[in-house]
Amino acid sequence: MFNLESMPGHLIRRYHQAAVAIFHHETAQLDYDITPVQFAAMEQLQASPGIDQITLAGLIAYDRTTITGVVDRLVQKGWLKRRISSQDRRARILHLTDEGEHALSVIRPAVEKAQQVMLRGLSREDAESFLRLLKAATESVNELSRAPLRLDTQ
Repeated sequence: MFNLESMPGHLIRRYHQAAVAIFHHETAQLDYDITPVQFAAMEQLQASPGIDQITLAGLIAYDRTTITGVVDRLVQKGWLKRRISSQDRRARILHLTDEGEHALSVIRPAVEKAQQVMLRGLSREDAESFLRLLKAATESVNELSRAPLRLDTQ
């Protein structure tokens, strides 16, 4: 019989569940309804305004098909505007709205607090090691993911 508590997949799933719950708890304190993926999309769009949906999906390691739903919800909230690319009529170019920029600035401290809560059981050194190891492990299996991180999409 497997010991579930020694299986990385099981532990990662449990940690992910807690991380999402912590994220929602902290952002809900501000009366904002936002998901971690929506936040990642907004952060990336602030850093790279004017990218298309496919590029956005690659830059946040999200499935190209389901990024449309994320973008749709952000447009409905008034935080994002989408327009058809003048170079490629199939592409949708994305920009944060002023309201989206404001929401991001208000939400960011809650997200930072959530990160601290997620790591609260670790010393500073252990937290740094954990993040370094988690990043290395994630990068080592990136190409096996349904939605690999694509930093070369621009």
